[in-house]
Amino acid sequence: MAPPPHSKPENTLKRAQELIGVKQPSAALQLLHEHVVSKRTRNSPIASLEPVMILFVELCVDLRKGKLAKDGLYQYKNTAQNTNVGTIELVFKKFIELAEQKVTEAQAKADEVQSSLETSATTQNVDDLEASETPESILLSTVSGEQSRDRTDRAIVTPWLKFLWETYRTVLDIFKNNARLEIMYQSTAHQAFQFCSKYARKTEFRRLCELLRNHLQNAAKFSSQMHAINLSDPDTLQRHLDTRFQQLNVAVELELWQEAFRSVEDIHTLLNLSKRPAKNIMMANYFEKLTRIFLVSENYLFHAAAWSRYYNLLRQSAAAVASGQSPKKDNPAVTEADMTKAASFVLLSALSIPVISTSRSRGALVDVDQARNNKNSRLTNLLGMSQAPTRAILFKDALSKGLLKRARPEIRDLYDILEVDFHPLSICKKISPILAKIGADEEMKKYVGPLQQVILTRLFQQLSQVYDSVQIKFVLDLAQFPDPFQVTSGTIEKFIMNGCKKGDLAIRVDHAIGVLTFDSDVFSSAKAMHAGSGAGSAEGEGRSVQRLQSTPAEIVRSQLTRLAKSLFVTCQYVDPSFNDERNKAKEVAFLRTKEGAEQEHLDTLARREIITRKKEAASSALAAKEKEEATRKRIRAQQAQEAETQRLVEEQRARTQQRIQAEQARVQREEIEKQLKELKQGTKVDIDIPDDITELDSSRIRALKLAALEKEKDQLAEQLRITGKRIDHLERAYRKEEVKHLKEDYEQQMKDDLAAYEKAKAEELKEAEQKHKEDVALKHRLSRLVPSYQKFVTDVKQARKTEFEKRSRQAQKELEAKKAARVKEIKEKRAIEKREREERERLEREEEERQKAEAEAKAKADEERRQKFAEEKAKREEERRKLDEQAALQRQREEEAIARRAAQKQAPAPERPISRGQPSEQAPAVAPPRIALPGGKPSWRDREAARSSSQTPSAPDSEAAPPLKRSGYIPPALRSRGADGSPAPSGGSGWREREGSGRGREVRNESPATGAGRFEPPVSRGSFRDRDISDKARTQSPATGGGYVPPARRGMQDGTRGRESEREPRDPVEAPPPPTQAPSDGKYRPGMFSRKREGQ
Repeated sequence: MAPPPHSKPENTLKRAQELIGVKQPSAALQLLHEHVVSKRTRNSPIASLEPVMILFVELCVDLRKGKLAKDGLYQYKNTAQNTNVGTIELVFKKFIELAEQKVTEAQAKADEVQSSLETSATTQNVDDLEASETPESILLSTVSGEQSRDRTDRAIVTPWLKFLWETYRTVLDIFKNNARLEIMYQSTAHQAFQFCSKYARKTEFRRLCELLRNHLQNAAKFSSQMHAINLSDPDTLQRHLDTRFQQLNVAVELELWQEAFRSVEDIHTLLNLSKRPAKNIMMANYFEKLTRIFLVSENYLFHAAAWSRYYNLLRQSAAAVASGQSPKKDNPAVTEADMTKAASFVLLSALSIPVISTSRSRGALVDVDQARNNKNSRLTNLLGMSQAPTRAILFKDALSKGLLKRARPEIRDLYDILEVDFHPLSICKKISPILAKIGADEEMKKYVGPLQQVILTRLFQQLSQVYDSVQIKFVLDLAQFPDPFQVTSGTIEKFIMNGCKKGDLAIRVDHAIGVLTFDSDVFSSAKAMHAGSGAGSAEGEGRSVQRLQSTPAEIVRSQLTRLAKSLFVTCQYVDPSFNDERNKAKEVAFLRTKEGAEQEHLDTLARREIITRKKEAASSALAAKEKEEATRKRIRAQQAQEAETQRLVEEQRARTQQRIQAEQARVQREEIEKQLKELKQGTKVDIDIPDDITELDSSRIRALKLAALEKEKDQLAEQLRITGKRIDHLERAYRKEEVKHLKEDYEQQMKDDLAAYEKAKAEELKEAEQKHKEDVALKHRLSRLVPSYQKFVTDVKQARKTEFEKRSRQAQKELEAKKAARVKEIKEKRAIEKREREERERLEREEEERQKAEAEAKAKADEERRQKFAEEKAKREEERRKLDEQAALQRQREEEAIARRAAQKQAPAPERPISRGQPSEQAPAVAPPRIALPGGKPSWRDREAARSSSQTPSAPDSEAAPPLKRSGYIPPALRSRGADGSPAPSGGSGWREREGSGRGREVRNESPATGAGRFEPPVSRGSFRDRDISDKARTQSPATGGGYVPPARRGMQDGTRGRESEREPRDPVEAPPPPTQAPSDGKYRPGMFSRKREGQ
């Protein structure tokens, strides 16, 4: 139900609430979603849009529509982030709160269903919220009828947990890489961590960590975006650090050690980016979590290093707080007990570092490979140490800081026994009480295992300096530990083999005689065989075990060194000049150094200058090279991108084609398999189906089916024939054999039937007699109870009758009361209905009267309107009739006038000489006086008379006075006449005649003002259309007869209109010549143009 284009948020909200009121939340949600994602919504005020979003998220949560919520919230974020960030936080917090509330309600509902189970076990058995139900769970829910806790949680709690997880992901995806929403982003991440911790969601926690890691990488990659976060900002970086520390805490709490280590790496990366030093309390938490991670990974060396860093941080924090350099809130709370505990753990973890590496490797050479070095470098960087830690360095650092004084007494004693004293025969006996105390402490109990490895190492190292060989039984008696930390002979032997493999021990085991032999060959030292093989040991080159004497191998290796030292000391005592020469050489060298120091200083400065110039040149060249390389790289990247785009398009096209082909092949194969399956199910014979079924088609399958049916029919017929024959023969044999024994069988059957009858008869008589005796005894026994029974029955019936009558009377009273109440209610109801009916009838009568009055008024108004229209119509008809009569009278007058003018034209006019030069001397007496015009021109009356009589006026002295040559403008009517007024020859006609005759356009040799060639109007113009120029020549001036000739009169002949002539049919080949134009007095007369139009 899409809202109208002009819908406002208030109207949409009201419509959605109406839909919710009629139990249509889905339609309301769809309405709100379409309104929120509409582009027109961006221009709506945020204050009016916020209630819409609140209702929208409520409906999304109620209906569990996560995708719709994500679309709407993303659009709302884009709309409001530039104007009002607070409303975004309000809406998103509401969204999260509603989802969390739904989870809480689901848990309460599940607890009500399964109140016997603990709440802490909720949702523990669903490993992945984003995974659908497995086939095993579906089968289990099908065959299992009981309502177990797991099924209850899966049906009630798990869907809401999944929705809450999607809610956190949606909010984090929308808020990512946005500086304005950074605080809300971090708080949502903390809430998501609490969700994973509360419900033990390990899978979701891994995905959450990966999601945050990707967001941080994208923030660094797309730092130029609008509103992107700035990782150089200390506050932003501090918020990310807080989130990563919370992530580390939750990972350790959930025992996800790999994720915890990745979180440590993230924290280390952020610490390197940060310009502001991290707080001591945060770093203390950082190192404390590192100790737990390294302990779980059994990396005891870096575990001890992490404890050392943790102890150093506690010391620094205590000193800073004591001196007032740092506030207490930024430092961990440190007490003397905490320092003692930390010092004990530092010393104990350092003692637990195995002297012989227990890692599973293929020898000492493998332990020093590049991969191991890289790993140690990474771990060293995580601890913030300048060099990789060793066992000796850790002990040296601990002793320098006085940890022995702070550590617990048993830890100090353990250090003295393992690192200071030399007592191979009593080392295990002295350490056993200490191990018992350590094992009693839950936090220190985990160090017993590695401590046993170190104790065994010290035991064999010290025994190798005292004995050449010892009994295995003697060694087993020495290696005794308190319960439950006893070690077996197999464990000790495995330890010896590992030490020999790593090169830290040189022991041979002889099981035949039960002896351990320590290698004393001067040329067979295990350490000497592998250069740098000390990597297998945590002690390195500096052996910390106490020595009574050097081994033969060590004596052989160091004899040249000892000889050189002895000879040097001997020369100093035997030859005094040796020392003098050494002192003189030293003084000479000192003087030479002093003299050349200045020159050497200048040379050094010059060399520094040269080096500086070379560095600048090299840096410039490198910068240019890098710029050029960057340009080339950018071009290559662009080309690669274009190629990759083209390749992806091609691959997509190919994949689409392959998918279509595969789909077609799959559908075809499924159809064939379906037909073959139906064929196999429909027949009971074996069908020879080829291996490649893709070659089969419908016709072949149909042929196989027909062949199989035919074969099945034949086999069935054959089986029926064989079976019938076999049954026939068998029945015949049975009957032949049966005939021989029928008589004997009949006699035996008679005997058996008689015996069975006698037996059944005897048993039935016996049972009847026994039953009769039992019934008689029962009758005598029950006869004593009959009076009591009858009395009891009588009493019960009487009591029930009394109760029945009482209840009947009570029911009758109630019935009468209800009848009376019902009658009263019916009367009241009927009275109310009667009043309502009367009121309704009164209203209907009033409504009918009103409608009737309105109808009468409307009819009266319509009648008046019709009368008025009739009167107006009569008036218009009367006026139209009068106008027609006037028009007819006018037409009659015009016709009479035309007739009179035609009669005048036909009457002969008196001839009068017309001269342009002088006035005529002979004029009739009756004529009015004539005015002598300049140039001897005739007057308009003369020209009119001459034109009517078709005679050309002649001048009186035509011979004496030659005609004047006209110049200047020539009217179109005179352009076809000659200089004397005579018509021009046909060759001088207009351009239409020239075009029609094929002569083309002639060259004019005279001025157009001479009147040699008169303009002829087109045939299609007005009344000149049918005029024939050669019909009648004009013999007088066009001014003769003077006056304006209306267009309607220009086609007249003999006083008649051209309308009558036009009504006659025209010959398409030859049209009749137009009539001669009658003289006009130049006045307009009514009907001239209307008749012309009617004629046309």
